[in-house]
Amino acid sequence: MRTVIDFELQSSYKPMGDQPQAIKKLINGIESGEDRLLLKGATGTGKTFTIANIIQKLNRQTLIIAHNKTLVAQLWSELKELFPNNAVEYFVSYYDYYQPEAYIPHKDLFIEKDSKINEEIERMRHSVMNSLLKRTDVIVVASISCLYPMSSPEDFSTSSFVLSIEPEGYFSYKYEQVIKMLIDNQYTRNDIELKPGNFRLSGGVIDIYPMGKTEAIRLTFFGDELEEILAIHPITEEILETLEEVHIFAASSFVATSKQIENAVPLIEKDLREQISHLRNLGHVIEAERLEKRTLYDIEMLKNTGYCVGIENYSRYMQNREQGSRCFNLTDYFDSNYLTVIDESHVLLPQLRAMYAGDQSRKKSLIDYGYRLPSTLDNRPPTFNEFMEHTKSLIFMSATPGNYELETSRIFAEQIIRPTGLVDPKIELKSSENYFQYLLQEIKKTINKNERVLVIALTKRQAEEITQELNALKVKSAYLHSEIENIERSEIIRSFRMGEFDVLVGINLLREGLDLPEVSLVSVIGSDKRGFLRSKSALLQIIGRASRNINGRVILFADNRTENIKEAMEETERRREIQNTYNKENGIKPKTIIKKNTGTLRSLLGFKENI
Repeated sequence: MRTVIDFELQSSYKPMGDQPQAIKKLINGIESGEDRLLLKGATGTGKTFTIANIIQKLNRQTLIIAHNKTLVAQLWSELKELFPNNAVEYFVSYYDYYQPEAYIPHKDLFIEKDSKINEEIERMRHSVMNSLLKRTDVIVVASISCLYPMSSPEDFSTSSFVLSIEPEGYFSYKYEQVIKMLIDNQYTRNDIELKPGNFRLSGGVIDIYPMGKTEAIRLTFFGDELEEILAIHPITEEILETLEEVHIFAASSFVATSKQIENAVPLIEKDLREQISHLRNLGHVIEAERLEKRTLYDIEMLKNTGYCVGIENYSRYMQNREQGSRCFNLTDYFDSNYLTVIDESHVLLPQLRAMYAGDQSRKKSLIDYGYRLPSTLDNRPPTFNEFMEHTKSLIFMSATPGNYELETSRIFAEQIIRPTGLVDPKIELKSSENYFQYLLQEIKKTINKNERVLVIALTKRQAEEITQELNALKVKSAYLHSEIENIERSEIIRSFRMGEFDVLVGINLLREGLDLPEVSLVSVIGSDKRGFLRSKSALLQIIGRASRNINGRVILFADNRTENIKEAMEETERRREIQNTYNKENGIKPKTIIKKNTGTLRSLLGFKENI
């Protein structure tokens, strides 16, 4: 049973401009049963604040999905500030490095699964699941990884246990029972260093570092009876709080009980016999022998330890699901009437369409060549249609929505007017010939006004070369691209806003969603090049990066005025006219957005500084 807590939006601002009508329209649509809605909002019109007001008024658990980790962190930080007394959670992939299991036939090369898990991110993911199952006032800001397989909510809940010091309490376990339950729930004994997912023993004391928590738990027993429960600092062991009871959730996001394993093994063995027969009938003797050896080893590990490498590939058996059925994922942890918001939907929906096919293609080779049973295909993300069928109340949010959003959304709200009165930036079209000299000149003008510059390059190499050249000319610059890890990216952006350097050079990561009011100049190299990076939608997103500063302007370097450039410039001019007219009629004087620069992502997320 979830604790019922209302959302409490805290802000000194009230909805302005187009926000009130958008809030009203979307709330009315959801309450009348519409399941597909669209919030089309120009950059800087306060779409996040609009969504925050909708969340408060609907009072529903909410999932917000963004298409990259930088945007997830930014949205999470903004919503955490707006809802300080509610559970605003952060959910992204916990892998610092991930190499999935794969077989490459033309090279006869099998690649073992290899990964490095970020313990802090893993802790936060567990916090998400805990919050969703225990309270109603939860906002989860997530990347697309929230749709990948995990334990069912029922399995995750039943694998948890509550410890109470009340002798008459319903939950009361003895010393040896607690140790057994910790091991069953995949906690590891570590008497030297207490890390998340570890426990240690010392006399009649059990210290546990639960997943999803920043503090450890100390259980003190007198004989077999639990005498005291303390929250302690996991490193200094300082006592933080005395507790009446504590809820311990499993150490892994994929949990299989001994009963589930017992029931699963005969099913695995049956499918193994059938697949061996199938491979031998095809004349694939080596593949059949390989499959038998690998699967029998996994079965032995499951029987003896309750775990094996790649246990998730047997999830269909453990969860007693039908062949071909959808896996459980984070959306199953929400209550039945939850709200979903897809940020920058024009980018995220294509990702949703692609992830299922990519997963199945990789696994087919593993099955054909005897590395996995066919059941591995059922450990998968949902298809696009499965996701849409499962998602009941969905708001698409984008400045440049795609055809799918426009065609399926029956409720449409548009935000063009900015609460700050800022209008879309002026656009200058310049020749690409000798672009660097002109760019350097404009960069220096901007820096002299204590403002920042974004340069959008075409390739990683070009981004690095421009950065090197600018630094050589004493223009403090840095680059940002996909090879830079999530947390480092966020810290580069924070340093940029703080003025530690003046020019940030990027490729695709600087398009959607980044809130950089210090930036007054955006320059785009190769604006006329073909491809999705220079589509009308992409250009409008890039132009939007200069819309949060009163001096905002954009330079498009191009040799040809392409149709994409023409349409992007026309749409920008259309918005400028609407915005200027509104400002004039309402006596509004535009002003640059004042947005405080929050701490590093490490400190925001509660990470240790050496992580």
